[in-house]
Amino acid sequence: MNKEILTVSVSQLNNYIKRVLDANSYLADIKVTGELSNFKFHSSGHIYASLKDEGGVIKLVMFRSAAQYLKFRPEDGMKVIVRGRISVYEQGGIYQIYAESIEPDGEGSLYAAFEKLKAKLLDKGMFDEIHKKPIPRYPAHIGVVTAQGGAALQDILNITSRRYPLAEIVLFPVSVQGVSAAGEIANAIKYMNKTHACDVIICGRGGGSIEDLWAFNEEVVANAIFDSQIPIVSAVGHETDFTIADFVADLRAPTPSAAAELVCPSGAELLDSLKNTESKLKFLLKSNLEIHKSKLERLSSSYVFTRFTDVLDSRRQRVDTLINDALVSFKDVISKNQHILIKNVAKLDALSPLKVLSRGYSLATDTEGNVISSVKDAKSGEDFSLKFHDGNKKCQFL
Repeated sequence: MNKEILTVSVSQLNNYIKRVLDANSYLADIKVTGELSNFKFHSSGHIYASLKDEGGVIKLVMFRSAAQYLKFRPEDGMKVIVRGRISVYEQGGIYQIYAESIEPDGEGSLYAAFEKLKAKLLDKGMFDEIHKKPIPRYPAHIGVVTAQGGAALQDILNITSRRYPLAEIVLFPVSVQGVSAAGEIANAIKYMNKTHACDVIICGRGGGSIEDLWAFNEEVVANAIFDSQIPIVSAVGHETDFTIADFVADLRAPTPSAAAELVCPSGAELLDSLKNTESKLKFLLKSNLEIHKSKLERLSSSYVFTRFTDVLDSRRQRVDTLINDALVSFKDVISKNQHILIKNVAKLDALSPLKVLSRGYSLATDTEGNVISSVKDAKSGEDFSLKFHDGNKKCQFL
């Protein structure tokens, strides 16, 4: 007897397969190992990726409710262990693993990703000393990018209040682990730069595993630190912990407490320095006053100051003598030149045409003032003028 073949729609088939898989207790809670690819952290907070190995691939979905508890941000190429359930996405007809947790498949996977990014940023020159900005010596505002209630913040506050209470702490609270932490840290650094909120930034958290510290190993954080115009001190974990942020930052502190020590000058040392400076200034001022006092006493005992009136009288007498000598010399010069002038005037008078006219002579000139010196120049009917010693007379040639 032939078995009747059931005809179903695509939706019915997908729904049936989903119910079969959901009913399988083995697939309801399973761990799958593989390598991540096509990783995408959606704006909704959900994670979409593929999990593959040499022989196959399966789609992976992790909803925001589970993704928010991740200790690190997974990346393509990481080998991970995914725990979740196998089910079907009915609309797409795709079976996939719905992840509840993702862990690195051994620390080696994270270290490999760490070394890969480190080599990439090193090649770009982001660790070079030439890019390191100096830490201000006396910051007025200290920015802190860390968790609100973490021990790191408390350590920074305690040390700052003890060493340098003049500084104001500007806190930008962020998540320091989990998938959203790296973005929050990067945005905090960018915001502080945009608003010029502080003179220096301490960015970090307390110690933990490599997964706990992973936010400080992400490229988005490295780029934000590198692009910052405000100097940044990286303070992540314990003394033996190193992150990508440590290499990019302008200064690396082994712990948040050490970062506060490096950023805050010691108030006691400053006070001692001020006292020493005050003592030096007093000494220099006193020495300067003694030198000028001695110089003043030396000058005041000199002849110029002690016999000032005598010196002045002597100078006045000397001025009078010079004035008299100048007057005598001036009179001699005037007398000599006056005698010379009289002699020259007498010579000129003797040679003057007027002197000749006074003896009865006259001078004939034509109407244009030219002298008529010959009878040839005298033409009948022309007017001419006769100049006598006491005046002129108009005449006419016959």
